[in-house]
Amino acid sequence: MKAKETRLLNFLQTAPQLVIPIYQRVYSWGIKECQQLWDDIIRCGQDDNNHGHFIGSVVYIEDGLYSVTAQSPLLIIDGQQRVTTVSLLIAALAEAVGDREFIEGFNQTQLRGFYLTNLLLSGEKHYKLILSQTDNETLRTIIKGLPLPEQYSVRVKENFDFFCEKLRNNALLETVCKGLGKLIVVDISLQRGHDNPQLIFESMNSTGKKLSQADLIRNYILMGLESERQTALYNDHWRRMELLFGQEAYSEQFDAFMRHYLTVKTGDIPKIDDTYEAFKQYFYRRNQTVETVVADIHRYAVYYCAIALGTEKNKQLKEIFHNIRELRMDVAYPLMLELYEDYQQQILSLSDFAEALRLMESYVFRRAVCAIPTNSMNKTFAGLSKSFDKSRYLESLKAAFMLLPSYRRFPSDEEFKRDIQTRDLYNFRSRSYWLRRLENDKHKEPIQVDEYTIEHIMPQCENQPEKVPGVWRAELGDEWQRVWETWRHTLGNLTLTGYNPEYSNRSFAEKRDMDGGFRHSHLRLNNGLSCLETWNEEAIVARARHMAEQASTVWPNAKLADDILQCYRPQNAENVTYGFDDHPHLAKAHINVLFEELRKAILALDPCVTEVFLKLYIAYKAEVNFVDVVPQARRLRLTLNIPFAEINDPRGLCKDVTSVGRWGNGDVEVGFTTLDDLPYVMFLITQAFDRQMDN
Repeated sequence: MKAKETRLLNFLQTAPQLVIPIYQRVYSWGIKECQQLWDDIIRCGQDDNNHGHFIGSVVYIEDGLYSVTAQSPLLIIDGQQRVTTVSLLIAALAEAVGDREFIEGFNQTQLRGFYLTNLLLSGEKHYKLILSQTDNETLRTIIKGLPLPEQYSVRVKENFDFFCEKLRNNALLETVCKGLGKLIVVDISLQRGHDNPQLIFESMNSTGKKLSQADLIRNYILMGLESERQTALYNDHWRRMELLFGQEAYSEQFDAFMRHYLTVKTGDIPKIDDTYEAFKQYFYRRNQTVETVVADIHRYAVYYCAIALGTEKNKQLKEIFHNIRELRMDVAYPLMLELYEDYQQQILSLSDFAEALRLMESYVFRRAVCAIPTNSMNKTFAGLSKSFDKSRYLESLKAAFMLLPSYRRFPSDEEFKRDIQTRDLYNFRSRSYWLRRLENDKHKEPIQVDEYTIEHIMPQCENQPEKVPGVWRAELGDEWQRVWETWRHTLGNLTLTGYNPEYSNRSFAEKRDMDGGFRHSHLRLNNGLSCLETWNEEAIVARARHMAEQASTVWPNAKLADDILQCYRPQNAENVTYGFDDHPHLAKAHINVLFEELRKAILALDPCVTEVFLKLYIAYKAEVNFVDVVPQARRLRLTLNIPFAEINDPRGLCKDVTSVGRWGNGDVEVGFTTLDDLPYVMFLITQAFDRQMDN
């Protein structure tokens, strides 16, 4: 490695050609970074005592395959963003100064001839800077002063336009020329075979934009290959993926995709910032050719774009994926990718694939309506396929859903219908989603819900009860405020309309009978409103009950016959069940009273809590045990599944049993001897429960 300080303009002038290798990310600086560079140039250009401003390093490969002779290009490893941005500024400056020369060497001819082109060379070698793909074509068009091509680099154009606008102020032209001449970089040349460009690439850009996981992965795959293989892999796969994701969204979307891809391939969910490291481990273990791995990534990228970016061609699947995106089901993408691959390989039929996707959609929506914590859903989806029997694909998927325990459960019809009637659906995260799904269910001519607005039949009155009109207070009855507060944002009171401003806070009869009222509505959601004489609690509840029945078919449960489901249940080696009789101390009156009150309080924590009698203790669990109860002669001994250091125990009743042999799961032990201590004991138990739910 050789490093020296140099003026950036001198570096540009003396370099024969600067080439951005295909494994580098595309140009990504935005207006924010351009503004910072501009401010730095103006500041040092106005300060005669400032003789140089450092803007970073330019690292390139000098020796070996790309050894520098008179006309050899320099392959930029670090510095693309700075060099490209300064080149755009120089191009804009050349247009602005024209034939004028504010400072010697800063006229249009010299700016273009010294820093943007090689005047004596033609063809590819005529240009000082060679970017990648669309970036390069756009830059060349700008340098030539020609109209932009039909497909152009948004970033290159925006930043060039930014500098052109800044340079309209002629009073700044001399300052900009002075400032440009003061820019300093560290010129770092690497020797192939002696230096490791990969390590430098991974740690570079300390002063620029952080490298995305996509940048690092592309570099890791392509950098070590000879030029022909690099070009073939880039053109056959990587460039196509960039076009799939879109130039503006590429890095963000590709980072998300690779995390889901690795989850499918490894069964582990990498942390967002660890995706690159996880990929290196995956690539090392695969022991396959680069071409095979990249082709596989490309194939799954096509699936991901169909699911997440709306590129699916099949009409049926396209509609389902639209619903999934609107419901924001990113956690389910790994399983969808796996199913999509099996669908493409004809292991899973189109109809079964579609039904499986709808069940996944239903699972997420039902759990959201039932307010079940989402903490474990990514792990649920990531691990669900481990139990699939792909010779009976859809059946085993349904069984896997039906056998999910406790708070991973697929909400039953009863639970879902109960909760959807009372949930605040107006403030639900995707209210246009559920309204559209209900309105268009089994409709061959679906409406565009976006053309309508949500309507509170009983008005919401800006959520201020004092604004409820007298006509509505009379209609709702003596308990009008309770009815209004309980039901205004719920399923039974919500519908769609194109006449929201006209409805305002009018009475129900007026909303029903006016021009454009419910009586004349062609929307299915308004069916039945025309025949009602009044709108009160009874009417709201009745409509909600009817709509809940419909919802249970729009978002169906996973269902299998009991004998089929039984085939998928884990078969215990010993079919032994335990109960009260296995814990003789529970027969004692005092211990029985303590236990009954305690179990009642624990089971009331959340519907997901389950009770399991074991031979030596009684376990209470959500996903795993959070408290175990051992009945003893004079007390109940409780073991809490929480590190002793994390328990908040102001009364000091807890005991650290981390290294002590005890029946039960956890590091904290506490005795329960009197009902007076029940609130405090539940305070301790709740900490263990909340910790599990949070994790």
